[in-house]
Amino acid sequence: MSVVFDKPSFFQRSKPWLEGFDGPLAFAVFMLASAGLLIMYSSGYDHGTRFVDHGRNMLIAGAIMFVVAQIPPQRLMTLAVPLYLFGVALLVAVAVFGLTKKGAKRWLNLGVVIQPSEILKIAMPLMLAWWFQKREGQLRPLDFLVAGLLLLVPVGLIMKQPDLGTGLLVLSAGLAVIFFAGLNWKLILPPVLLGLIGIFLLVALEPRLCADGMRWVVLHDYQQQRICTLLDPGRDPLGKGFHIIQGMIAIGSGGIFGKGFMAGTQTHLEFIPERTTDFIFAAFSEEFGLLGNLALIVGFLFLILRGLIIALEAPTLFSRLLAGAVTMIFFTYAFVNMGMVSGILPVVGVPLPFISYGGTAMVTLGLAVGILMSIAKSKRLVQS
Repeated sequence: MSVVFDKPSFFQRSKPWLEGFDGPLAFAVFMLASAGLLIMYSSGYDHGTRFVDHGRNMLIAGAIMFVVAQIPPQRLMTLAVPLYLFGVALLVAVAVFGLTKKGAKRWLNLGVVIQPSEILKIAMPLMLAWWFQKREGQLRPLDFLVAGLLLLVPVGLIMKQPDLGTGLLVLSAGLAVIFFAGLNWKLILPPVLLGLIGIFLLVALEPRLCADGMRWVVLHDYQQQRICTLLDPGRDPLGKGFHIIQGMIAIGSGGIFGKGFMAGTQTHLEFIPERTTDFIFAAFSEEFGLLGNLALIVGFLFLILRGLIIALEAPTLFSRLLAGAVTMIFFTYAFVNMGMVSGILPVVGVPLPFISYGGTAMVTLGLAVGILMSIAKSKRLVQS
């Protein structure tokens, strides 16, 4: 007597891989990616193969997200220390014999040219989340000091390259972990107040601080120029201030409803510099206007809110800290990019998540979303 077993369908075989995926998070990423493809088609229409390459980068990021989502947070925790040490070692290698392009030493030739600082965007929150997980229940002020040193080493190496944008992202990711770990407000308020006072003094003393021949010791020349240009773009309207001025013109000319898809004059007459990368928000604003901007901002807020909810519901301290820090990476990306294009922050070369063109940044975003998916999946497994 023979027994016949039904062969499972493709859906039944793939179901274990798909179970636990967070639907709201996936929906937010899908909508932002769709907006990115839409505006990339327009802004990159006469810019070679940018649209096709952007779609390819998204597929690669999606594949990375899917693979990382299958890795449980416990396994991710075992990768924290090796990945951090590997990233810092590569940063030291960059400082010693890295490649220099446009006055910055940020790249390393290992057969393939890579930018090691990108690794720290994920390795940094992983490392600090691992550290605080190990100290759970016995946290002391010294533990926060050690965390600060773990953060400052790679940030200092990145700033030395110099790469202000990536350094800011790594710093914000690390500070998010330290904050969520329970840093006392008494230690947070003094630097915040000093920062606000510094901004006020900078604005008030701008004519003197940005006068010709004035040199700021604590910053590189290009960083000083970016801040002075932010305070007064009209100082060099055809040079250093050109990016900010053209970005603000494009945003303002979009009005409430925008000029329409493929109808942005600032974009297609090539007045907007870097219109497919750092300044793509200006192109989006021109074509879709205030309403389009509000819809885009709502999309990012939904993504950030969903990430924070995943962090809040995560089953372990490591998962909570990691999810919170990864979510704040999305916030920092979006806030800094929109701020610099709008003229309220210096131009630091930070892309807009899922919207701007860029392979390395897209891979980092895929890793970040995959980590959030993994943590959401582990929460559901614990509950079941």
